[in-house]
Amino acid sequence: MLGEDVRVRDLVAEGVYVAAAATRLALKNKILVEILAGGADFDVDRFLPDARETLLALAGEADADGARARREQKKASRRFRDPYGSHDYSSRDVRNLRRRRKQAERVAAELRTRASDDGELRQLVEAAREAAWADVARNIDRTLRIEAARPDLEPDYDKMREARMQSLRLVDLPRLAAHKRRLEEIRAGGSPSVDAAPGADS
Repeated sequence: MLGEDVRVRDLVAEGVYVAAAATRLALKNKILVEILAGGADFDVDRFLPDARETLLALAGEADADGARARREQKKASRRFRDPYGSHDYSSRDVRNLRRRRKQAERVAAELRTRASDDGELRQLVEAAREAAWADVARNIDRTLRIEAARPDLEPDYDKMREARMQSLRLVDLPRLAAHKRRLEEIRAGGSPSVDAAPGADS
């Protein structure tokens, strides 16, 4: 029984972690939209209701999972036949269903506790803000790298340039020439030739 309690505790911790990650993601997206796109100033307190609402919604989902597991557990306790499928539970599944119910109920309780703790909510909002800023920084860095790319700053530029030129000569130009020939033949009213240049149809 002690081993089962440890396992349920681990599953609850995992469920709470997943819920916290989902909450941070929802908050991050809201911050990106309202603060960065909308141009408003950032204020942690402004996002506390959103964090609380998200946690409570996830707690509600966990409650529903627990209620579903409880119903299945009751039905399964009266079935002593072999199950027909993965969701057709029998008496041998009662223990697993009980564990699932306990896990869901404890996750819901933990999420409600966190939703009532302003300190916990502030930590979630701050973590979401850092994630939002990191997204913005990555986008800016990627844009600058693209716009400021210079051949003299690429250490392998000469080597790669030779490979690109060879690809241009052996693949791109013959393909372009074959395409041009086909267009000219079609305009002239003939059938396009089948002796296309190497790589033309690749």
